[in-house]
Amino acid sequence: MLSKIFFVLSFLLLGNTPGEMGSYHKEYYETGKPKAEGWIKNGIRTGYWKFYHKKGKVSEKGHYQNNQRVKYWYFYSENGIPSKEGHYRNGKKASWWLFYDSHGKLDYKCQLSNGVKNGYCLQYDYGDIASASKYKNGKKLKDWYDYRSFRRENNLSDLK
Repeated sequence: MLSKIFFVLSFLLLGNTPGEMGSYHKEYYETGKPKAEGWIKNGIRTGYWKFYHKKGKVSEKGHYQNNQRVKYWYFYSENGIPSKEGHYRNGKKASWWLFYDSHGKLDYKCQLSNGVKNGYCLQYDYGDIASASKYKNGKKLKDWYDYRSFRRENNLSDLK
């Protein structure tokens, strides 16, 4: 009942009708647990989608447009701990991506373009930047192991 109310309210608030969004699709594992759910229009994924691990926890969630991943996506381990998150543009990883260790703490973050490292990668240790690297089209240009030297040579406004 609550899901039906949410469904109706979402269309009223967003101004979409079920025909404009397509149809809501659900897939299940052989065990009956959910595998994936989201919107399909004209046979392609669109809008918000969620995928699940076999034991039932969310594995990833984000948006599709024309059957390609777009906007911000979140990924989780089988235990439900965040593993990575970041932007997609035209189905490829873009902009900043955050990668977490097995405990869900930030391990490093990298700037990506068309799915490859292109910009800075910052390694974290206990919440502080421990080292940094700079990449151009997937090739490493330079490493810094001292935050002061990294800061001297780089514009920190690029790291937001």
